[in-house]
Formats: sequence, structure tokens, C-alpha cells
Amino acid sequence: MPESDFAERGDRSEEEVSGAKVIAQALKTQNVEYIFGIVGIPVTEIAVAAQELGIRYIGMRNEQAVEACRLYSKFSARPSSVETIPSVIEKAVRSSIYGRPGACYIDIPADFVTLQVNVNSIKYTECCLPPPICMGETSAVCKAASVIRNAKQPLLIIGKGAAYAHAEESIRKLVEQCKLPFLPTPMGKGIVPDNHPCCVSAARSRALQFADVIVLFGARLNWILHFGLPPRYQPNVKFIQVDICAEELGNNVRPAVTLLGDINAVTKQLLEQFNKTPWQYPPESKWWKTLREKMKSNEALSKELASQKSLPMNYYTVFYHVQEQLPRDCFVVSEGANTMDIGRTVLQNYLPRHRLDAGTFGTMGVGLGFAIAAAVVAKDRNPGQRVICVEGDSAFGFSGMEVETICRYNLPIILLVVNNNGIYQGFDADTWKEMLKFGDVTTVAPPVCLLPNSHYEQVMTAFGGKGYFVQTPEELQKSLRQCLADTTKPSLINIMIEPQATRKAQDFHWLTRSNM
Repeated sequence: MPESDFAERGDRSEEEVSGAKVIAQALKTQNVEYIFGIVGIPVTEIAVAAQELGIRYIGMRNEQAVEACRLYSKFSARPSSVETIPSVIEKAVRSSIYGRPGACYIDIPADFVTLQVNVNSIKYTECCLPPPICMGETSAVCKAASVIRNAKQPLLIIGKGAAYAHAEESIRKLVEQCKLPFLPTPMGKGIVPDNHPCCVSAARSRALQFADVIVLFGARLNWILHFGLPPRYQPNVKFIQVDICAEELGNNVRPAVTLLGDINAVTKQLLEQFNKTPWQYPPESKWWKTLREKMKSNEALSKELASQKSLPMNYYTVFYHVQEQLPRDCFVVSEGANTMDIGRTVLQNYLPRHRLDAGTFGTMGVGLGFAIAAAVVAKDRNPGQRVICVEGDSAFGFSGMEVETICRYNLPIILLVVNNNGIYQGFDADTWKEMLKFGDVTTVAPPVCLLPNSHYEQVMTAFGGKGYFVQTPEELQKSLRQCLADTTKPSLINIMIEPQATRKAQDFHWLTRSNM
């Protein structure tokens, strides 16, 4: 062998690589395209190494609970050496997408990041395979189909698990073939379009309370669905639970049928049963008539609230005018109390995986982070697609400095801050001023109050974006039209509403022996 080859081998055996570069290469090997983080020693080195490999790095401003992540992760680990980092990262990526998706946490000691190790000691683990597709047990599928056929007042609830499973085509086919009423959960919106004739969102309370058979497609019986318990539901309602996660089956309520498997695959299995023996729920049934009547009355009430001319505006007026202009393919991100709750009843979704909100735990402060992630992907893959981030004024305050991140990367985000001067409710400027006459603000101001008429739009203009302060429907319409037309800069519209505005009264009937 020539001396030059020996020398080259010797040089290679002497070559060293830093832990930061090992981490970056391990992520690249797992097809990671984007990293979101907050730099500081030693994270800076990881970010630089990732960029050198072509991974997009987005530097954020708000770091919340790092160590706390360990308790709420699907998988958490601390590599025992730099050499084990690639295999730990592969397992974390695999764990995050297999079964029910979720966050994973890797705690890498700081000295590993800067530590130099022999390059030949590092073995990179191949990219993990796509998640396996699991089907439901055949006998359970047959039983579920039978229960649905015999239902007097059926209801489908479409959750975010169905969105993750890309089950939109099969679920829509099931809805249309069997003429079944459905409700989407907040992040299940758009799997079947919100304007579909079988969508009964406008009669949500009535549908939940009087359904006798409910099919859950990747939806959990948590607080969002009132835990599946009376008086929000019939005491003898039959649940059919379709979920990828075995541990979720039977939580809070014992289901009549459980279908463990990929939601898209299981839905196709149900369709096979209804293809073998065609069946359709009667569109003119008493149940459909009840739901349609309730939808009509609720929609009329919402329209009446939206058409009110009094100032300041209410939530319904704001969302009505926003809905009129929203692009059908935009991503809608939302967080807040009344802002999120009312907004999801008015703002429509027509496509799956196009809505993100505070989710299962109602966590405030996630909205701007979600919007940034959606906008980064949209900018790369669908230039021109907009991200509309609808924030309550309190929710905006949790992560407001991410506006600098939005402007730094010039992301196509329109922030709508629905400002009622408080958390749930606040005071107008005159009432606030009068209140201060009675003592120090720390003792006389209700805890839910925020400073009246705060100019949040100036946070956006401070970093070079466009800001608007609006108080009337006309100002809202004009500013939103300008924001949608300008794709060169992010923008924020600060929308002043009635401080005491709230949602419309909920229609809810206590169950008695006479109506059970």
C-alpha cells in the first residue's frame, strides 16, 4: 500500500469531531429540516453546526419550563456519552411519531457539546422507518358497524388524532355515504370542511347531550368534551372509541366498542362493512330535524350579535368581519379565553391540519410559537400562504416578544389581538381611572384586569412590521384587507372590543326523567 494511503488513514484515525457536530449530523440523518431554539452557551455551537449541514435554524425569544418537559414527554433520556447521541436521537424521533405523537426530551450535558471525540467512534443510526399501520380487530369493527346501524341519534366526533392520521378522505366518505352528523374538536376542524351540510357544530351542546351513539375518531373524553359524563351526555350513551393509543381506551367512560388502530385504516374497515351491506341514516329523521332547528336558531343568534352596530365591538362582530376575508387555505392559530372559544365557532376551516390552538391543556403562550413554525414551513413550501394568529390580549402577553422573531425572519403572519383590556373581562379607561381613586392598584384592581387601551400594535412597529389600532368594523375591514394584500411584511391589528363582552348564553338542558 502506498505511503500516502497509510498517511491518509493515519490522519483519519486522528481526526476528531465535536459533540455539537455529532448532534447536528444525527438530526440531519433523521431528516430533521428545522430547529427552533434559544441560543446561549453551549446551544450556539449546535445551531451553527446544524446550519452548516443545511438545517434551518429559527432562534426564538421565549424559553418556558425546560427541565419540566421531562415529566410530560413520551420519551426522555440523557446520553451516557457522545458516542451514544445518534442512537438516542433516533429513538426520540421514532418515539415522537410512533403510536400517538408527542414530544420527546433529550438532556445532553453541556460538556458533551464541546467535547472532541475520535470521528471513527461515532456510528450514525439510519433514519427511522415510517410508523407502522395498525388495523382494528375484525370482530370489533363488525360490532361497531352494528351499533351505528342501530343508533337512533348517532354522532361522530372528529378529533386531532384523525388529522394526524391523514384520515380526511375516508372519514368524509363515511360521513357522506352514511349521512351521519359530525362535530369536530378544535384541531379536528377541516378534516371534513366546517361548511359541510353534516357538520352540526352550531348545535354542539344539543348534539352531545342527546346523542345515543357517539363515535370518537381520535378524540379524547377530556375537559373539552366534558369527560363524556352526564349531565352533558345521556347516562346510557354508547361510545365507540377509535384511537391509536391503547392507554386512552376506556378513560372516564367504558366504551361499548373499542377499536385500537390507525384511524384512517380503521375508518376504511368501517366503510367496508357499510359497502357490504349498504346503510344510510335517514336524512329526514327526527334527530336530524332537531339538530337542524337548533343550528338555525343558534346561527341566527350569532348573526344578530355580529350585526350589532354599537361600539366598542363585541367578539362576534370582530370574527364575522375577519371570517369574510380569510383565505380558505390559511393556517389559523388561536389562543386565549373567550377569543379562542368564540373564535373557533365563527372562523371556518376547510382543510385538515390548518388549525392550531392551546389544545388539550389550554396552555397560554403557545400561539406565536405555533404561528412561527407554521409560517416557516408555509414560506418554504407554499409561498403566499398566510398564517392568521388570533390572540386574546392576555394570551399575547405571554410570548409577545416573539414578534421580534417574526420580524427578524420576515414571516407571513398576521396577528390579530382581540383586546378587551383583561383576562375574560376588563374595564374601559374611564372606569379604570375612577377605580384608582379608591386606593392602590394592587388592592383595588380585579386580578383579571389589564391596562386599558394598551397599544400592542406598537410592539410590531418597533421591530419593523406594520401595526394597526382599530375600533370600528370599517377600520377592521380596511386594515385586514391591507394586511392580506401586503405579503412583504408581518403585521399586527390591535382590535379594541367592549371590555365586558362575553360569549352568547349556552343552551343547556339538565337531564330529567322526562327527557332522558
